[in-house]
Amino acid sequence: MANTISAILPILQDAANVVGREQVGFISSCFKNTSAARAGLNQTVNYPIVPQGSTASVTPAATSSSGTDMTVAAGSISMSNLKKYSWNFTGEQEAALQNGDLAVMGDIMSQVVQQGMRTLANEIELALWQSAYLNASRAYGVTAGTAPFATANDLTELANLKRILDDNGAPPSDRAFVAGSDALVNLLGKQTILTKVNESGGQSGLRDGSLGRVFGFDVYNSTPITSVTAGTNNGSATTNTAGYAVGATTITLASAGTGTLIQGDIVGIASENANYKYVLASGDADVSNGGTMVLNGPGLQKAITTSARAITTVATSTRHIGFQKQGLHLVMRAPETGNDGANDTVVVQDEKSGLVFQLARYGQYMQSSWELRCLYGVAAPNPHLISVLYG
Repeated sequence: MANTISAILPILQDAANVVGREQVGFISSCFKNTSAARAGLNQTVNYPIVPQGSTASVTPAATSSSGTDMTVAAGSISMSNLKKYSWNFTGEQEAALQNGDLAVMGDIMSQVVQQGMRTLANEIELALWQSAYLNASRAYGVTAGTAPFATANDLTELANLKRILDDNGAPPSDRAFVAGSDALVNLLGKQTILTKVNESGGQSGLRDGSLGRVFGFDVYNSTPITSVTAGTNNGSATTNTAGYAVGATTITLASAGTGTLIQGDIVGIASENANYKYVLASGDADVSNGGTMVLNGPGLQKAITTSARAITTVATSTRHIGFQKQGLHLVMRAPETGNDGANDTVVVQDEKSGLVFQLARYGQYMQSSWELRCLYGVAAPNPHLISVLYG
């Protein structure tokens, strides 16, 4: 085996390393099912999506009328990620690390498990963020490429995320705003209304850097949030002249302009409210060919008349997320071992993220092999409960 342990073999050693951890705001605030026993690897769990419907006038008559038919759609979550973090020790290595006045084997194992949890949690956090910004309903921002909250004592950007969720009918409870580090720095450094004890109503912001609840959002930080590359639409793409009603999601393009529209792009449509932009569920690899773009739900907020409308794309930017808990799901459980010969298996919980993992040990020829593992899937089943703040 290729382990190198010479640096930790001295008999007298005091292991004082603290395993670093990145911020995992999405794991902390999303809907979690960590005991999803129904689904196996690559199996799909379906859930119903009931349409909003409409009202009609009541006309008295001798007999009652039939109810209005509805089409119940289906969404899905796939348990598609079976991941492990593994390591090994030979019998002689374990013996050496358990000798001496201060045996370090226990400390090493603790750190290895913590590093495994850190690695797996970071991967899950990244997957949640990507699912959130790709499936958000609409977006708000001031300047692409410039961190939000740059204007002192101005929380307009966060207020507009709240407005998007309110307009979409999102429940007011269990909302979270998960920000990247650049936005969080401006919240703490420039928005003194949140940190002044006499204005914020507490000292946690000033003393601890904890912003708590702002405009109904529990504020979190997430390390994976970074810049997202936009498609290459040059702003000359247009809709066709068919006209589209409020709530429409599939928009046909005219054969105009150049470039691409891609999933996750944030687009504006001429004559729409300039403060609101749509997030694309899918785009067009060449807008000059007149394909389609599909908006995430709930779709258009203003009808498009029978005239061509210019489509603009927000440039490459960082995507911070405001959402209601049911908008973003994590489904996770310990994998089935299939009686594979593991000598020991145990469930361990990560104190930082709250996630549960399976730790297994396999006795082999004069060595032990270890695995920390999980089976998980992520989904954003309710786009109307997710909004993006770009900057």
